Formats: sequence, structure tokens, C-alpha cells
Amino acid sequence: MAKIILLFLCLASFPLSSYAQAVEDLVHPLVGTEREGQTYPAVGVPFAMTNWTPQTRAGETKCIAPYYFTDAKIQGFRGSHFLSGSCVPDYGSITLMPGIGEVMTGAVERASSFERVSERATPYEYTVHLTDSDVIAQITGTTRSGMMLFRFSREAKQGWIVIENNSRGGDGWVHIDPAKREITAKVPVRREYAGSGKLAGFSTYFVIQFDRAFRTEGTWVGGTADAGNLEQDGDGKPPGVITIPAMMTSTGGASAASVKVPTGNPRGGFGAYILLGEVKGGEAIKARIGTSFVSLDGARRNLHDEIPDWNYAAVRDKARSQWHRELSKIEIRGTSPERTVFYTSLYHAMLHPRTYSDVDGSYPRFASDGKIEPGKGFVVYGDFSLWDTFRAQLPLLTIIDPSRDSHMMKSLVLNGTEGGYLPIFPAWNSYTSEMVGDHASVAIIDAFSKGIRGFDIQKAYELMRRNATEKPVSRQEYLDGKGRRGLDSYLRYGYIPLEDHIEDAFHKNEQVSRTLEYSYDDAMLARIAAVLGKQADAALFSKHGENWRNVVDPQTGFARGRYKDGSWATLFDPAGTYSWITEGLPWQYTFFVPQNVSGLIELEGGKEKFVDKLDKLFDEGHYEHGNEPSHHIAYLYNAAGVPWKTQERVRALMDSEYHDGPGGLAGNDDAGQMSAWYVLSALGWYEVCPGIPEYSIGSPRFDDMRVHFENGRALHIVATGTESGKRYVRQVLLNGRKINNWKLTHAQIQQGGELRYEMTPLPEAAP
Repeated sequence: MAKIILLFLCLASFPLSSYAQAVEDLVHPLVGTEREGQTYPAVGVPFAMTNWTPQTRAGETKCIAPYYFTDAKIQGFRGSHFLSGSCVPDYGSITLMPGIGEVMTGAVERASSFERVSERATPYEYTVHLTDSDVIAQITGTTRSGMMLFRFSREAKQGWIVIENNSRGGDGWVHIDPAKREITAKVPVRREYAGSGKLAGFSTYFVIQFDRAFRTEGTWVGGTADAGNLEQDGDGKPPGVITIPAMMTSTGGASAASVKVPTGNPRGGFGAYILLGEVKGGEAIKARIGTSFVSLDGARRNLHDEIPDWNYAAVRDKARSQWHRELSKIEIRGTSPERTVFYTSLYHAMLHPRTYSDVDGSYPRFASDGKIEPGKGFVVYGDFSLWDTFRAQLPLLTIIDPSRDSHMMKSLVLNGTEGGYLPIFPAWNSYTSEMVGDHASVAIIDAFSKGIRGFDIQKAYELMRRNATEKPVSRQEYLDGKGRRGLDSYLRYGYIPLEDHIEDAFHKNEQVSRTLEYSYDDAMLARIAAVLGKQADAALFSKHGENWRNVVDPQTGFARGRYKDGSWATLFDPAGTYSWITEGLPWQYTFFVPQNVSGLIELEGGKEKFVDKLDKLFDEGHYEHGNEPSHHIAYLYNAAGVPWKTQERVRALMDSEYHDGPGGLAGNDDAGQMSAWYVLSALGWYEVCPGIPEYSIGSPRFDDMRVHFENGRALHIVATGTESGKRYVRQVLLNGRKINNWKLTHAQIQQGGELRYEMTPLPEAAP
């Protein structure tokens, strides 16, 4: 055993090369894998098409991530498209698992125990010792391809590798070509939410090549193997599920309570296997894997472009250098242990949206039935968790990666052009009708307001306006997820009344939340209409931007359900849960008026009463950081004239809701939104109202930081004493000039220079 551990350490401890500060090694990818975080140790490069991960849960099941820290066995190593931190099911995935002795094909049967001490997760490589077979597994990745190295630590008469097609519908195929030492696979992608279970019109293709010949090969379906068979189609039967008692997670650190996580694993499935014959101790086999959403030829082309040979170390080191470059855009001086939380958060914020186009630019047309489009001259991105990421994750990219953000905005406009409507929550290259609001518009407007160009703003505006004013003519298009839910009522009444039962959506009803979010979207639409010289539209959408007033009851001061006749929902408790609020409480959604905070303060009776209400939200336990509608609320104290309370609340949230253990996220990370909140807050600011390019000042987390911009400039952030407990800000100086309104504009940040926070252990009155 000692020899095995020594071998593992030798494999894991390759030289640091020229990295002065190995920020990529401060990342802890296991953060969020134990509790509500729903993350997984995604290996590869930033914004990759396919991520590579150990698998402890089989199948492509809603709300089940590929990996959970609490699980005791590894079932294989997966090429995954799981939306990190979400409840969105994985899709188009495949799993490889090595072993010795009699070949075991099923996920549960082939699963191996592993040594936790041997588990080493970084953004660029995952390594682990599988104890049942004495195999040391290493995986790494590129944008569209991956590489695995399996080292057999002891001699065995038979080594093997099982390949499982994880198709949710039990369809697709695998094919073995022994002469080429190659296995290929097609995994059809299925939709969820709108059109649940239907084919999404494209597949993931895999080309898996090995560096040594097979002794024997075969295929399998369910528990039945077929030796010598070279091709296997799925039987069209979705894998069943074993019922195993739920497991209570226990590691502390985040504020939310532990939750029960199902540990059942789907059974059945189908795939291929290869037998290697006798293996010697220390002998290794490598697999390089190309992936594509376009075709088998595309997967092979991606593989040959990104991994042209069998040099595993070169692939790993290239992935490492990419992470080093991206993570180093924000530099933290010093040795604070909180750097791990910061860089892990930044890593999580750089996983999505994912690359959808091949190396030649080709991509599957959005919301189509299998049509492939040639390259458009930019990287096409997909899987935008927009209800979440418009708040902080996409705004973060406008600061540190505007060129990539431009490609992402081009991709959203492309989605709308190809499908007819801007998507609300695009996933698996389809409309979904998942979540509420219409925040693709906000993401585009926010980027444009910050000077990000390269996309057709006139076409974008045409699509935004259509979403805000036109319901699809075709009933089927509406059912497929196009357009705003409840739009007719919203336009007629200025809110969505409770009589309008919204059934054609995954989130049913939720009329008040929809009204509040549409009102915000429309307020931002008014701003871009004015910029584009469309004054009539600007007036129309400005009016719609005040529709929030129609669902915030001035008598109680809370967001509240309302009927067509104007009467309010009865038996009302602001701390209660209602079908007309999305994933939250009236207490939380009342504060979702980012476009007009001053108007909300006035409605609530003025600044003093507004502050009292914010205090009650926090002090009585109604604030829920684990869900996105709360994320801007702590910064609202600034608008009420008590910035020290923003500073106090923000720092308390950073301390209580984030830590560097597997349970270190208070809620679903939702494609990096939870993590991006931490990154921006640690810098000392947060964008309360995306679409208006200004940031509300909070309390920075580190004494000395530097943000490197694409324009070649840098912003040196100095907050001396914050790491030693000074969490309050006396004043803020930008290049020697005092900031008087507790706001920074995007342009001010981008000009670079020095941003100095004068920190103090005691709160200061507002200037």
C-alpha cells in the first residue's frame, strides 16, 4: 500500500514550471459537491464543451450531479454536460471505467471503493486510486476532448475497460473498430422542462482511441454481455432505478441545513467493453476522447486538433496553463487562506456557458431538428442559466473577459435569429420555458451598456421587443418554450393576475414573480430603446418598467398576489410560501425592484422604514442566500444612506455562506452565480441592477488585489486591514479622488489605477 501511495504522489506532484503563484492549485473543485451546491469536480479548461469528472451516480437524471463527495464508490469517469450547480439533468454523456478480473458492466457492479487520501482534484486534472482493482486513474481535458490514463498497480490476468452510453432514452449506439483501437458512440440528447423527454434534435458524438490493442472486445445491454459483437444499439428503454435509502449529509460550513440526497443509481444501460489480457504492475493504458455536438467526423477532427498524440502530461500542462491564465486575471497578494474560497469561486464562474461549436466553427442549429450550420466566425456558446447568471456571473465576464462575453451575446442573438424568439433559459440547445423573467435581454443590454460590441444590436433589439410584446402565433411554438409566459395578461392589466393559471411552463403560475421580473426587464429595454433612438418604445417600456407597483401592496409593503379586479390575495403572510412566488417568499421578492430602488424606498415609507424592513429580513431569518433573488438585497442599504450596514451584511454572508470544504456552498451554485457573487463582493462591489453599468460598493475581502483588464490596464485594489478584521469602509478613493455616492461605474473601473478602501473596525456614518 505504501508503494501505491508513493506512486500516486509522484504522479500528482509534477513541477510547477514557471508559475510564480500557482493560483490554479488554490482551487478546490470538491467545494459544493457534498450538500446543496450541486457542483462536481469538472476537469478541462474554462467554458469547455465537455467536462471530465469522476462518476458516483449513474445516468442522466434530473437534480442528480455526476459526483457527490458523500458517496463511497466511483463508477467510472464521465465526459459530462451537466450544468454545474443545477438541477438540470446531464445529457449526451459517456462513462469509462477500468478494472481487473471478470468484467463488470453495470454501474453498481463495476463501482470501486477508493482512497479518499489519494483523491486529488484540480481544474486541470483529477487523480484517484481505485482500491478494488488497484488502478490509479488520471483524467484531464481540453475544450472539446479529454484524455484518461489508467495505471494498473499490480499484476492481473485480465485488465478491462467498460464504456457506457448514458443515453437517458436508452437509445443511440456504440461501435468498436479493433483495427483502429477505437470505439465510437452516439448519445442522443433529450429535452427537459418544455418538451420533456423529446429529442432535442442533436446528439453528442464520441471518438475514443486507445494506445494499445485489445485482446478481446464486446458489447453489453443491461446485464448481458455479447463477446465479439462490434456494434450495439440501445434498446430504447430508459434505465430503471434502484431504490436505496436516502443519505443525510453532515459536514458543516454553509448556513443552510443539511439535506437528504438520493443515492439510488440507474441500472441497465448499454455500451462496449475491451479486454486487455494480462497486465503487469505499473502498466498503463491511455484513452483520448474527442467529442462533438455536430458529427462523428467533427469529434474526430476536434480530437486530432486538440490532442494530436499520446503525451498525457502535455495535455494536462496545457489545460493547467489555460486555467492559470484565466484565474490570474484577478491577482490576490498575500497568504490569506480565503484565497482558496476566492479562486474556487472564480473557477466555478468559468465553467459556463459551454462551447457549442467545433474547431471548424460548425454547430447544431438552435431549436432545430438536426440541422448543422457552418461556422459564423465566432465561438458559439450554449447552456445559459439566465435566471441565475444575469445577476453576477455574466456581469463578472464583462469585467474580466469582454471578448468572450461578446461571443456569448452573439450566441444569444443567434439563438433568437434561428428560433424566432430570444430564449428565456436555453439548455440542450433548445427553448425550455424554465424559470421566470426574460433576462437574455438584460444580459445583452448590460454588455452593450459597458461598451461590449461585435453583435448586431439592432437585431438584438428586434428580438427583445418581440419577446416583450408578441406571443407566438403557433400554440406548439408556445408549448416548446418560446416567448414570455402570461404575456397577454401582463400587457392587459400591467400585472399577471392570479386567475391567469400559467400551466404551460415547468414553473407553474408564479404570477407575482413574473410581473416583477418582466417589469425589470422592460425597464432595461426602455434604456436601450432610448439609446437606439426609439423614443416611442422607450416611453412604452418605461411605463411597463413601473409595473412592479401593481404587485407590491402599499398597505402591507409586500409583494402580494392580485386578482383581475385589483383586490389582493387574502390570508397573507409575507413569510409564507405561495404559488405566485418563485422559489422564495414575499419577504425576498418584495426587494426585487433593482430598476427603481428609490421608488421602492418611497413606497415603503422612506429610508428609515426601509432600513428597518431590511433589518427584519436579515434578523428574523427571511434572507436566503442559497437562492438568487436575494443576492442583491444586502447592497440596498447603500441606497437608504447606511452603507455600513451593506458592508456588515456582505462580509457576514461571505463568512457564513462560503468555505473551502465539500459542503462550502449554501445553495445550488447555478452555473457559477453563487460563486460569482462571492468574487464580485470580495473585490468590494456588486452590480445591483444589471443593464445599468454601475456597481454598489460593499466590503472587500482582501488587503491587496489587482484586476487585469483586456485593454491592458489594471486596477490595484488596496484595502489594508480587511484581512485582520476591519470590515467597515471609512471612504473610497479612486486614483486619489473620493467616491461620494458609494457607487463605481464600469468605465471608472476599466480605466484602471488605484482603488483604495480605507478600512476601519467600526462602522462609519454616511458621508
